[in-house]
Parts: sequence; C-alpha cells; structure tokens
Amino acid sequence: MSPPRLTADFWVKAYLARLRLTDIAAYVTAKGDPDAGSVVVKCATLDGQARAFCRSYDLMSGARLWMELASGPETEVDEALQRARSRDPDLWIIEIEDRQGRTLLDEPGLAE
Repeated sequence: MSPPRLTADFWVKAYLARLRLTDIAAYVTAKGDPDAGSVVVKCATLDGQARAFCRSYDLMSGARLWMELASGPETEVDEALQRARSRDPDLWIIEIEDRQGRTLLDEPGLAE
C-alpha cells in the first residue's frame, strides 16, 4: 500500500505559507485540480530571467524530486508554461519573484 499523498491544493497552501515566512513574494497564476493537479514553480529573478521546476520521480529510488522544466529569458519560460498548461488544464503554476532565485524547494517536506 502506498503512503497517503497530500492534495495539490493543500500542498500549494503550505508552500505559499512557507514562502511568506521567508518574505518571498509568490502568486498562484494558474489554479489546477485541487486534488491531483501537478504543480510547476516558476522563479523570476526580476532581471528578465526565470526558471521553472516540476515534480518528478527518480526512477532508481522512486523518490520524488524537483526537476528544471525550463530556464532562460522570462518570456521563453512563460511560453513553455503556457504550452504545458494547454496540454494539462489541471496544472497549477506558482510564480515566485525573488532576486536571489530562492524557491525553498530543496528544504525538507517540500518534495511531498
């Protein structure tokens, strides 16, 4: 039996709360399925550049991890996210604005 999973809505709310505690500005720019939607995190560094991350699985260990989906000029990252959203309307997109490029995705508990 697999362990219980958090709903996408619950995870997004918890993530936004953690970002607020660190004074990192974040917004939900696309709301997906509240139960099982995938989540993409875009980080804009306010210099015209951005990176986007999506959750994936390590095939060897089965662990969940964050992988880079797109990076480069923010307009190109936005176009990649629009294409992903057109293929998956249940996709959540969270946008972070942080000059240092912090996402907190490497902190314990956020891979769940």
